[in-house]
Amino acid sequence: MKKRTLSFWEIWNMSFGFLGIQFGFALQGGFMSRIFQTLGADKDAIPLLWIAAPLTGLLVQPIIGYMSDRTWSPRWGRRRPYFLIGAILSSIALFMVPHSPALWVAAGFLWILDASINVSMEPFRALVADKLPESQRSYGFVVQTLIIGIGTWVASNLPWLVSQLGVSDAAPMGVVPMSVKVAFAMGAVVFLTSILYTVFTTTEYPPEDMAAFEKEKAKKNQFIPDILNNIGNMPTTMKKLGLIQFFSWFAFFTMWSLANPALTEHVFHTPAPIESAYDLSIPAQAEAFDVANTAFQKASNLVGSALGVYGLSSMAFALVLAFYTSKRRINRKYVHMVALFLGGIGFLSMYFVPSPEFLKYSFVLVGIAWGSILSMPYAMLSSSVDPNKMGVIMGIFNMFIVIPQIIAAIGGINVISNLIGDEAINAMLVAGFSLIIAGCCNLLITDKKAISYQPEKE
Repeated sequence: MKKRTLSFWEIWNMSFGFLGIQFGFALQGGFMSRIFQTLGADKDAIPLLWIAAPLTGLLVQPIIGYMSDRTWSPRWGRRRPYFLIGAILSSIALFMVPHSPALWVAAGFLWILDASINVSMEPFRALVADKLPESQRSYGFVVQTLIIGIGTWVASNLPWLVSQLGVSDAAPMGVVPMSVKVAFAMGAVVFLTSILYTVFTTTEYPPEDMAAFEKEKAKKNQFIPDILNNIGNMPTTMKKLGLIQFFSWFAFFTMWSLANPALTEHVFHTPAPIESAYDLSIPAQAEAFDVANTAFQKASNLVGSALGVYGLSSMAFALVLAFYTSKRRINRKYVHMVALFLGGIGFLSMYFVPSPEFLKYSFVLVGIAWGSILSMPYAMLSSSVDPNKMGVIMGIFNMFIVIPQIIAAIGGINVISNLIGDEAINAMLVAGFSLIIAGCCNLLITDKKAISYQPEKE
């Protein structure tokens, strides 16, 4: 089937749901560690508490990709039913997370939240490949990244904005501040609304050969054999991209899980107060705890705002690429390599910033890498695989995202950063070195179709 060239606004509409998805991811990435610390988690235990995120991705994305490949409704299409189900569940989880009364409850809600976000996210990746001709693939993924950047910046600043509007950052021991609760509630509304916008403004192409589709769909008990077969026959380019993804996502998982303790301690000098260090039955000690806790919560707001800068710079990077790729071809390999190098420098620079005001420059560089991670690997992959298996391939490709996060969560970050020293900021050095390694791995990509769009010869 020859796919028509879509306008900017058609691509925008089909990608707009990613605004909500990124609200969910940004609130989760920027503030879950803060919630864990507020509920009493030690900083060394935080990565393990985050293991829900990669594990649910490992399980959910291939399943949803496989199911969406085998779904077709004349009214709802192939991918849109999954957008909607995931959005409803994610919105409920987002609202509930900051109301967790205990650490184990918050960790449980993270499982639900991440699984629900994954139900929506994987089909969005496949939708770009479904809808766009190959000549527009880079452009489509870049527009998607532009929307992700907007979502990251706005959502990361929500607790700070809510606090500026007068909602309190103070809270008793073990209670998440109201500013965070309001921000997460706002994120839940945006998540559901943006997904609904895409569901009702976007149509999908039916399967090219409906008879073959129905025949394939009628096969029973093929899920595990099909998944294993696709893993076993993984294209060489996909394996090489997987290596790049491994080191890229190890770096960003390190940032999401440990940026808050690292930066509140090293840059803002306001670490989370440890409950055992205070005798709250003594009024002066209780007051000292409240002062230290409020300072930590306010610093956490500012860390969240700094994290938002990487969303803003990824948006700017995506905007430049969107204008360029709408008219010209790019060398995806070298664009991605340089972007990852810049992100690595950004992480390394966090160790040396003299004051909080300079953090934004570090995150500008990190955002360039993030903007590329969200677009270039998928553009290279979608030009290298069978379009009839795009959903399941995107789901399997997610293994290269979640496996490094699982390794990081079960101790990888702590082991490597402790080789440098026991300061929390060393985790950001690990993230920087990991991104630089990922950048070097781009030199392994040699497939011309993956590196740049190749016009079909007539």
